[in-house]
Amino acid sequence: MIPKELFKKIRKLEIRTKGLVSNIFGGEYQSAFKGQGMEFAEVRPYQYGDDIRSIDWNVSARYDDTFVKIFEEEREQTLLLVVDISGSGDFGSSYKFKREIAAEICAIVAFSAILNNDKVGLLLFSDHVELFVPPKKGRRHVLRLIRDLFAHERTSTQTNLSVALNHVVHVLNRRSIVLLVSDFMDDDFEAPLRAVARRHDTVAVHLLDPREMELPEVGLLELTDAETDENIVVDTSSERVRTAFATRARSRCDLVEEVLFRSRVDRIPIHTDKGYIEPLIRFFRYRNKG
Repeated sequence: MIPKELFKKIRKLEIRTKGLVSNIFGGEYQSAFKGQGMEFAEVRPYQYGDDIRSIDWNVSARYDDTFVKIFEEEREQTLLLVVDISGSGDFGSSYKFKREIAAEICAIVAFSAILNNDKVGLLLFSDHVELFVPPKKGRRHVLRLIRDLFAHERTSTQTNLSVALNHVVHVLNRRSIVLLVSDFMDDDFEAPLRAVARRHDTVAVHLLDPREMELPEVGLLELTDAETDENIVVDTSSERVRTAFATRARSRCDLVEEVLFRSRVDRIPIHTDKGYIEPLIRFFRYRNKG
């Protein structure tokens, strides 16, 4: 049974998301994620200019004429939402936590997918696979996934991207779209990421919060690691401390960008204080130009 408040939240998100999909993202999604293969459509008589490699010799022999096979782009696809629900997702210095923003982005892409008659699945992970829902079609299925995104109670606060990515390789048999949503606060995940990207059209939604990039000057400040519960007190009145924090944060962000680039994974940076509509639109338009 879904709690009343959660039901209202999901229903409100569905209404808002469907409006965005109808007006902005539906057609953009279809263009950005083109079919990954060709499927047989029909045979027809040979016409001047047809590729002789497409001749169907069996049909041609049967009807004593020359026929060619016609193929069409295979439109139906599979979208897998791979979402980091570790402890760092419960942070947000602006109006929403990173996990809430992740759920809303997934809702937009999922409703765009079912508008295109695609299947949608979900993989939630921390330092292990918390939940895997196999891809299916339909609105009710997507609503179930959105409920899981908001309501699933994780069993660990830590992160292991490699475990999630290795699981993706094993559960997706055919080429699919993989939307990886995380703040990427982990190390040594490049090899499994490359393995996924070789097989699937992989896009990374990189969640960022300004307070994780630089410290405010507010004197002594106690910081808690959301994934390990480790506490540390820092003196933010010290310019040296603030500079060292910002430098380390920038280096980690640059490293994530480099890993994604080397793995040939498109990156969508989402800042919690700036909204996600414009970055998504920019990504889809960039894809459509390619």
